[in-house]
Amino acid sequence: MLDELLVAWIGRQRWFGGKGRPIDRLSVDSDVELTPGLRHLIVSVWQEGSRDRYQILLGQRHDLPDRLQHALIGQCHDLLLYDAAHDFELTGWLLDGMARDENQGDLRMRRMPDVTIDTAQRSIVLGAEQSNTSLVYGDAYICKLFRRLIPGVNPELEVVAALAARHAPHIAQPYGWIECDLDGTPTTLAIMQEFLVNASDGWGLALASVRDLYNSLPTVSAADAGGDFAAESQRLGAATARIHHELAEAFPTDVIETHEVKRMAEGFRRRLGRAMAEVPELREYVGTLEAAYHRVEDLTTEVPVQRVHGDYHLGQVMRTTTDWVVLDFEGEPGQPLAERRALSSPLRDVAGMLRSFDYAARHLLAGHAEAETLEPRADEWSRRNRAAFLEGYTEAGGAISAGDEALLRAFELSKAVYEVVYEARNRPTWIGIPLAAFRRDAF
Repeated sequence: MLDELLVAWIGRQRWFGGKGRPIDRLSVDSDVELTPGLRHLIVSVWQEGSRDRYQILLGQRHDLPDRLQHALIGQCHDLLLYDAAHDFELTGWLLDGMARDENQGDLRMRRMPDVTIDTAQRSIVLGAEQSNTSLVYGDAYICKLFRRLIPGVNPELEVVAALAARHAPHIAQPYGWIECDLDGTPTTLAIMQEFLVNASDGWGLALASVRDLYNSLPTVSAADAGGDFAAESQRLGAATARIHHELAEAFPTDVIETHEVKRMAEGFRRRLGRAMAEVPELREYVGTLEAAYHRVEDLTTEVPVQRVHGDYHLGQVMRTTTDWVVLDFEGEPGQPLAERRALSSPLRDVAGMLRSFDYAARHLLAGHAEAETLEPRADEWSRRNRAAFLEGYTEAGGAISAGDEALLRAFELSKAVYEVVYEARNRPTWIGIPLAAFRRDAF
């Protein structure tokens, strides 16, 4: 009966990756009682011949208070079952377990070295999560539960632990994690870090700047608008360079030889071919894209590679009262762990942030009555903040040579190709945002 309740419930959850496809079967692989009324489940979900595993904190009550009605899964015998991630009376167990380095069943709760965890904090669930669930404990901690489980150590835990050991700036302090073994491999279930209570996310700050420019008089430039963001973009560029330096010190580095660089260009070209088959609008820009990819093939120097963020954009950075902090080092969640850990050029992260500036500048134009009039202002804002970011990056030690510029341009255009496909599938009215990237001159 529990399996049937979970099948009906899990398909409606925001973090469930198989929405829109029928569930063939669900089984409970692991069921550990953590404390009376709280069980930890790992379930397997089969869809169209493939299997994914998810973790669930399962609460049990005879009566469910109003504050938990939205988390109800269903009734089994005389018990009401619900998603206990929403129950602050039970989630204190996560803090307690990490604080004590406790083992319970197959689960191992661990505290980072030389930190103290205040177990009196009460949790709430953040509402904006998509693929995970984040619990905020007071104004001290944020604990991310990785709902879909992939065997192995999550790159975010691996990276922030290594950087914290080096006392690196620009990261949120890690406090603990939870793990178990899946397929014989230690696997991260959750990670807890410092909660940046007085911080603002980069995307929101950038949009406020763009709105300020759009609402100002036509004669006011992006530099003179009250919400000019360029100084922050420059600081963010410097923080990015420092993060890349710390990553290169904490993890192995390597170089890609010229024949491997050519294979990288071929990878860009294959992505373009698949994208054109799905989005014919891209065919107009084949010449621009091919020219950029040929420049990469013509490179005659080795390309340094290292651990990188892997999914870098304005939504992954927070502005505190003192500086920028970088979050979410887990890479692109849909990719295999080996690929997310793979060494890459730091220019991949730089390109991701440059694309994010373009999105911040133009996404408010989608459906706007004065979009054509405001387009030059969007372009001005994007150019100004892209230049400021690159200036901060290079001044803080992030090298961008003439050869690097060719690779950076190719990374950015390949990212825009990916975005075109995404928008065509999900938000067709936004497709003009990434298409604008192909009309811009090189750096």
